[in-house]
Amino acid sequence: MANTPQAKKRARQNEARFQINKARRSRIRTFLRKVEEAIASGDKEAATAALRAAQPELMRGVAKGVFHKNTASRKMSRLASRVKALG
Repeated sequence: MANTPQAKKRARQNEARFQINKARRSRIRTFLRKVEEAIASGDKEAATAALRAAQPELMRGVAKGVFHKNTASRKMSRLASRVKALG
């Protein structure tokens, strides 16, 4: 348990940051799930639209430090290739 005032403050900051990052991760996963569902339904237009909506959200996660840049790039690349293959 934190004893010093500084350690107590850091614990508060860590908890607040954890909640923000948790919400951001959840939001990104929702966008990715919408792309997955569109791919599963076989609707290329819906999948393309969902992918376009997911891209900036995923990159925002990278900018905010929730995901690593290469992780986001890998996810985008794999989803894009799956959407492209729907044709």
